[in-house]
Amino acid sequence: MARGELRIFLGAAPGVGKTYTMLEEAHRRAERGTDVVVALVETHGRRHTGAMVGDLEVVPRRTVRYRGAAFTEMDLDAVLARRPQLAVLDELAHSNVPGERHAKRWQDVTELLDAGIDVLTTVNVQHLESLNDVVARITGVEQRETVPDAVVRAAEQVELVDMTPEALRRRMAHGNIYQPEKIDAALGNYFRTGNLTALRELALLWLADKVEEQLDKYRADHRIDTTWETRPRVVVALTGGPEGETLIRRAARTKGANLMAVHVSRNDGLAGADPARLARQRVLVESLGGSYHQVVGADVPRALLDFARAVNATLIVLGASSRGRLAQIFSAGVGATTTALAGTIDVHLVPHELAAAGRRTRMPAALSRARRLAGFGAVVAGLPVLTLLVKVGNLSLTNDLLVFLAAVVGVALIGGLWPALLAAVSGSLLLNWFFTPPFGRFTIAASENLLALAIFVVVAIAVSWVVDTAARKTRQAAQAGADAQTLATVAGSVLRGTRPLIALLERLRETFTLDSVTLRERDTVVASVGEPAGPADAEVRVDDNLVMVLRGHPLEASDRRIVEAFAAQAAVALRQERLTAEAATAKPLAEADRMRTALLAAVSHDLRTPLASAKASVASLLSADVHFDDDDRAELLATADESLERLDRLVTNLLDMSRLQAGALGVTLIAVGAEEVVPRALDDLGPDGRTVLAHIADDLPTLIADPGLLERVLVNLIANALRYSPAERPPAVTASALGGTIELRIIDHGRGIPKDRWDDVFLPFQRLGDRDNHTGVGLGLALARGLTEAMGGTLVPEETPGGGLTMVLSLPSGTL
Repeated sequence: MARGELRIFLGAAPGVGKTYTMLEEAHRRAERGTDVVVALVETHGRRHTGAMVGDLEVVPRRTVRYRGAAFTEMDLDAVLARRPQLAVLDELAHSNVPGERHAKRWQDVTELLDAGIDVLTTVNVQHLESLNDVVARITGVEQRETVPDAVVRAAEQVELVDMTPEALRRRMAHGNIYQPEKIDAALGNYFRTGNLTALRELALLWLADKVEEQLDKYRADHRIDTTWETRPRVVVALTGGPEGETLIRRAARTKGANLMAVHVSRNDGLAGADPARLARQRVLVESLGGSYHQVVGADVPRALLDFARAVNATLIVLGASSRGRLAQIFSAGVGATTTALAGTIDVHLVPHELAAAGRRTRMPAALSRARRLAGFGAVVAGLPVLTLLVKVGNLSLTNDLLVFLAAVVGVALIGGLWPALLAAVSGSLLLNWFFTPPFGRFTIAASENLLALAIFVVVAIAVSWVVDTAARKTRQAAQAGADAQTLATVAGSVLRGTRPLIALLERLRETFTLDSVTLRERDTVVASVGEPAGPADAEVRVDDNLVMVLRGHPLEASDRRIVEAFAAQAAVALRQERLTAEAATAKPLAEADRMRTALLAAVSHDLRTPLASAKASVASLLSADVHFDDDDRAELLATADESLERLDRLVTNLLDMSRLQAGALGVTLIAVGAEEVVPRALDDLGPDGRTVLAHIADDLPTLIADPGLLERVLVNLIANALRYSPAERPPAVTASALGGTIELRIIDHGRGIPKDRWDDVFLPFQRLGDRDNHTGVGLGLALARGLTEAMGGTLVPEETPGGGLTMVLSLPSGTL
């Protein structure tokens, strides 16, 4: 049985028309003869969306009871039994009621697809798992329901239902999305123009990445390796030289392009590039929004082009050659070879200062200075002794040549190229003087002897060159391995720990046995390890502002490159620590901004309701056009009084929450009895408070609290319990001692809350499914927990046996 196909309608925000467009597609498919059923559609009271269902067959929903409340969900078994060709199922990210076969609706969709049923569904960009935190930072609203990106990316089709922010706000203002009483708050909060613009951009970019994945898959399936210029992608080739920064900045000026920098390492494991410069250039690339890559290859141009074709690059940027004319005669160079083999990929050769001046690379010595001196000493002392021994041995010229050739190889192994060249030249002269007729003269009588000496010199020089080159490569490989191990340790130091900069500097000090390492920014010490006493032995400049100062001993030239790599990573670590600090500073500011936005939303709606009610009552009493009898007058006065009391509670809660957020709430802790505070809290609740059952032991110890704040906490908790408890089972308040604490329990017998949502009830402006928008701004429990913690106590929920929720308020017992 073939698996069904999934088509998803993606939107940037609620109200853009995802469900409407999905139903349009369902009608088109039905008109073409497809067997279509509506498994579940959420109209949210939108008239046009509801009408769009039309004559489509609708599978009845299944009613699910949970904690005393009734919920409706899709009847998955009924849809599977009906076996349509196409099922229409709204809101892919929806969480099912606990106890259902699947926790998430996208899992229901997976089962339908496995059964061979095609599915049309919808999702908003804020519900995508990878973007959930980004959307929360932009809008200040965290989405609890998410769907894994892999589920959406696996869909056969993802269609964007797009709408400009201005058009969406007009649709909202006309009442086509939310109910009239919610419009002002929505337009001033989530549906601000900036929020909608950012969400739209996120949706477009996410879908562009999805389209790019599909294109890459198509190209791979059809083995297309030519470049398709669907999107500008620039690859910068870095050698580790100082011209790299010029190339990166030049490439970054290509408008709208994806920037990728790549360094091709030799596959023989030898060090060729400056790791410090590469580290700095990587930071520059990433700061410009690009990505850094490293590939290995023996043929640099081909490795570069293979990478460029793999990423579908449209442009390669290289530095102009700085090689001399003689070198270019023997080899075309990377730039020329890349240009010749690039095909349809554009290649830009960017001139730079080194190309104009020419660059001479000093080949590093294969052996140490001591080894080279030992080689010269072997030539000066050893060749005369060898000549004497060979003379005494009275060998043939052929054997004489072999003995001196062996000596040259030995000198090459000891001292490298230059001592070996001296040995070859000196050996040829000694052979000519002592062993080639006529003896004692620098002349050669026989032509075959001349040829033998000439071959000796050539072979000796060639062998010396090979031995020297092998020694040089061995030393470079060993150095490259040591550098790689050290740099890996550096990277690990940056990634691990809460203070990566200090860890990195300490690693540098240990690696090079230094007394101290200090990182200075202009004249300010940013970080330091060890005892920074005495003058600096070395300074390594990181950039225009940062300098690393080393004390302990001077640096060897061979160590300076790796120290520069440390310095470059120190700049990265410093930047990382500063970004972390800025993020920590920004978090409370963002929270304060979210609180401010929510306060404004509350003022725009929740405070307006009691104000309007009180104003209407007072205006009626003041009106001369209508005569009210005593009963009507008393009713209007009671309405005004009730509205003003509610307004007073709301304003008080808002002010207290603001003080809590600002840390400016005054708390006076004294010893107080629960039997004193609980009755006062019940009195504050008026007639409703008299229905609450209170059970407080007479011998209960006193507790430590601020009486006024504790009374406020109890009023909020009991009011919440009254709101959800059925009339026949009123809430109860109990008090008991447990160890060194007093536990006050506020027990209700309502529908309760799932355990995984217990923490959510303490979030400000959270009603958790409460549809009544006239009962406050959702601050009661958040304020109760904040006040409790300010008094040194705790407030946690528990499940009420038999159904409901119990709030456990714990405060220390004792006397002051």
